[in-house]
Amino acid sequence: MPFFGRRRSNAPRLPPELDDIAVGNARRRLTAPSSPAQLDLAVALVEDLVHDAGHDWDRRTHRLAVLAEAAGQGLPHAWRRRRPGSQDALVLHAWSDLVHARRDGSAGRLTTAIDTCNRAAELRPADPVPWVVLLGLLRLQGRPATDLRPVWWEIKDRDPWNREGHLQLLGYLSPEECGSSAKSMDFIEEVRATAPVGSPVCGLELVALVERYQRTMSKGGLEALGANFLWTQQQAARALDHAVAGWLQPGFLCHAAALADLNMLAYALIRADRLTEAADVLRALGGVATARPWGWDGDPLERFSHWHTRLLG
Repeated sequence: MPFFGRRRSNAPRLPPELDDIAVGNARRRLTAPSSPAQLDLAVALVEDLVHDAGHDWDRRTHRLAVLAEAAGQGLPHAWRRRRPGSQDALVLHAWSDLVHARRDGSAGRLTTAIDTCNRAAELRPADPVPWVVLLGLLRLQGRPATDLRPVWWEIKDRDPWNREGHLQLLGYLSPEECGSSAKSMDFIEEVRATAPVGSPVCGLELVALVERYQRTMSKGGLEALGANFLWTQQQAARALDHAVAGWLQPGFLCHAAALADLNMLAYALIRADRLTEAADVLRALGGVATARPWGWDGDPLERFSHWHTRLLG
């Protein structure tokens, strides 16, 4: 399985970059720069990382997502000031604004971020990432579907199976936001019927199923007691069977967030009491955990480590 630069250590850990070593090295160096010279070095490091992704839209989306979460607000602002004509700087700036607006519940910078996305899209028309960020901004605003639909089609025209874009729309269509369980599953069925085998969106159905399971658990009472029955239903069992049969095959999962999808699969198999298969997936992960889904049950690294130790020793 050609994951991107897998580390040798199998000790459980929670790296946001997954197995993208270059981004991991950069993220660990993006502490708050204490001098203009350090800030210049940090900007140059991020600039090179984003540029090196080239036209690999999947890798580019992943790197910008990780950097937007890790860089704080100072670095994106500094990069934009130093490179006012840089499309990469604009995209990171807008994504950073989205991250911070989502964290602190403030809508104050969303309008400016939307303008930044539009400017970035003009500077590099082929790039889907400004549209992905714009979709996230409109989703955070709770805008009507008529506003999101044209943005969605801009993403589809440029990168039909962009994983982040699909996750954004799935979240928007959830019952907690502007959709319903029926709308979410209609979307999943459409993607499942049309996406190529092994595409970056191959894990979307599993994400939806795990989120439905968590939604049921959060209700408590008798509904929570019966939540595990989800995994015996035809759709869930079929999705797990399909993933187990293909995802661990060499060369099957090649997208940047493959390890995130494998974490979701390991979690679902554990909840379905398919522990032998879950152990195979945990072994393939090499100790790399993700905040979702493990964080739904408590501290994500602790929960992942618990099952890693229990099933692998």
